[in-house]
Amino acid sequence: MHRQQLQNTSASAKASFFMAMGGMATRLTLATLCCIVLVSSLGTVAATGKTGRITVYWGQTASEGSLRKACESNLYSTVILSFLTHFGGGRYKLNLAGHSWSAVGPDIKYCQSKKILVLLSIGGGIGKYSLASEADAKAVAKHLWDFYLGGSSRSRPFGNAVLDGIDFDIELGSSKHYDDLAKYLKKYSGKGKRKVWLTAAPQCPFPDRMLGEALRTGLFDRVHVQFYNNPVCSYRAGNVAAFTRAWNKWANSLPRGSVYLGLPASPRAAGSGYVDPATLKSRVLPIIQRSRNYGGIMLWSRYWDIQTGYSKAVKRAV
Repeated sequence: MHRQQLQNTSASAKASFFMAMGGMATRLTLATLCCIVLVSSLGTVAATGKTGRITVYWGQTASEGSLRKACESNLYSTVILSFLTHFGGGRYKLNLAGHSWSAVGPDIKYCQSKKILVLLSIGGGIGKYSLASEADAKAVAKHLWDFYLGGSSRSRPFGNAVLDGIDFDIELGSSKHYDDLAKYLKKYSGKGKRKVWLTAAPQCPFPDRMLGEALRTGLFDRVHVQFYNNPVCSYRAGNVAAFTRAWNKWANSLPRGSVYLGLPASPRAAGSGYVDPATLKSRVLPIIQRSRNYGGIMLWSRYWDIQTGYSKAVKRAV
């Protein structure tokens, strides 16, 4: 009896041992799978941090070459024509320094055929512009729709080419009624064949004193924040914490839009804020690509990018 009990106990122990080992193997297998999934997930997060998207401003010197050449480079996902320097009060002036308007229309269509967005920037650092009232904002929106977007006019500068949207680079005059302009422009989105994209180029101190109200509407698809000519929030070795705080404020304030890091493509393109390609890749991008709504980078400008090859040097990391 005792011997049989020992045998049974031994058999039972063996069974228990193998069951335990099986359970352990199962747990190990599950743990291994979890690790694989976790590693895979982390890899995905890291990969989705990169978008490869670069926005560039074009239009302020004939030396930068044609719009078509810019798009043929395959470096940019968006090209912004700069600038409509005068608007408001019924007065408008388009300034594409040195470029023939008649050549721009076919080039817009070519860029769009390559899935590159082409927008018009209003404002800039020179010119005369303001919005006197909500009615004035509505009139400017109608002008932009009829002359550059999906409307119609006998005097369209680029013929029947239809731009993808409008960029707000408001640096002069009053900050009033740009929220109204954004609302009226966005209403046109359902009236044409194309969505009307709205982007903006605020300065990095948050909130932007010129565009704060407009951006609070939540109507902007994208912002290209100018982290240059603003030493208080530009990236440099002794200012990393302030830069990071400024970036996070912008990213958190625009959960429905994407945020781009705006940089000069050359030390000579701005008074301050240039970040060399090596530093951008090793120091700056790891900070900003943590944000869910990180979109890419914006460069001022196509001319300076040609001189330095900046976008070529950083595109794979962006």
